[in-house]
Amino acid sequence: MDFDVESVRAQFPALQQEVNGRPLIYLDSAATTQKPKAVIDAITHYYQCDNANVHRAAHAL
Repeated sequence: MDFDVESVRAQFPALQQEVNGRPLIYLDSAATTQKPKAVIDAITHYYQCDNANVHRAAHAL
């Protein structure tokens, strides 16, 4: 079974940067994890279009 590392890395915007001229390798994931672009896009859409407090009004978005 082949595993295309570059294809997986391409899904994570944070891993597209270089540090000291070399690709970033992120190993510190104890408190959080890097998000793939699809998750970032979904969260952005939520905050732009659907974000509201639950049960704070009688209207619907």
